[in-house]
Amino acid sequence: MIRPYNILFLCTGNSARSILGEVLATTLSHGRFIGHSAGSKPNKYVHPMALKFAREVDYPLELLRSKSWDEFGREDAPHMDFIITVCDEAAGEECPYWPGHPTSAHWGFMDPTNEAISEQAMWDSFRKVEMGLRNRIELFLALPLDKLDHLQIKDELHSIHHKLMQQDNGTA
Repeated sequence: MIRPYNILFLCTGNSARSILGEVLATTLSHGRFIGHSAGSKPNKYVHPMALKFAREVDYPLELLRSKSWDEFGREDAPHMDFIITVCDEAAGEECPYWPGHPTSAHWGFMDPTNEAISEQAMWDSFRKVEMGLRNRIELFLALPLDKLDHLQIKDELHSIHHKLMQQDNGTA
C-alpha cells in the first residue's frame, strides 16, 4: 500500500466541525487517510460534544487538540494531500502557503456549538454535521484517487458537496 493520504479540515475555531472531520476521515478510511484539523483562530479547546463523539467511535482523545493552521504550513509538518474548509469564515480567509499544493474544497456546515440552545438540540446539531461529513467522506473514499488527476479530484470534491447539499435541501 502507498502511504496514507493526509487530509486537513479547517475551521476558524478548530473545536467542533474540523475536529469531527479529522476523526471521521481517520476512522472511516481504515488507514487510507490520516485526518488532521486546524483553525485560523483556534479556540484553545476541543468542544466537549466533539470529544463525546470521538469517544463514541473509539478515536484516541489524546490526539485531539485545538491548533492553529500555521502548524501545517511549517517545513516539518506532514505533507497535506487534501484540504477541506468546513466553515464559511475559514473558506474566505487568506490561508497560509501549503507545501505541495494540496487539492482543496469547501464543505460548509452550520456551527453546531450555538450555546443559546438546549444540550439536546446542540447534540442533534452535532449529529447533523457528523452525518453530513460522514456522507461526504464516504463518497470521497469510494473515488479511485490513484486514477484521477489533481483537477479531477478537485471537481469530485466539489461535486460531492453540491450533490449532497441538494439532497439535504430536497432539490435532488
